[in-house]
Amino acid sequence: MIAKTDLPGSGDEKVPEGLRPDGSPYRILVVDDSMFIAKQLSQIFTSEGFEVLGTAADGAQGLDRYKEMHPRVDLVTMDITMPVMDGVTALEKILEFDKNAVVIMVSALGKEEVVKKCLLTGAKSYIVKPLDRRKVLERVISILKR
Repeated sequence: MIAKTDLPGSGDEKVPEGLRPDGSPYRILVVDDSMFIAKQLSQIFTSEGFEVLGTAADGAQGLDRYKEMHPRVDLVTMDITMPVMDGVTALEKILEFDKNAVVIMVSALGKEEVVKKCLLTGAKSYIVKPLDRRKVLERVISILKR
């Protein structure tokens, strides 16, 4: 005899963490000058049902993309060290534009003072490179579900 649990689609599937209670995806903008990191974050997010609205390669581009996509962006991941406009400045400008913006900084180890400044400025949290899939998801989910 086949038990219900042996059948695919039996209702025991894990709900992707990137979905709201209504089933719609949380939407994310990824800002990082490293194509590798941007791609890695995008893959982590899409694998859990998030919708990555776009990516940007520097803070100025990130600010522009945020303004274009506002109010559809639920969360921004923002690298700290980037050309043209760094992540700290981009964070400040995004928060000037939208005081309710949810921004998580992405930083390499050894940038504790800069991360502290970002948190005092209004970033909701931070993620440390190299990226750990589980830690990235835990941090993002905890911020979005507050």
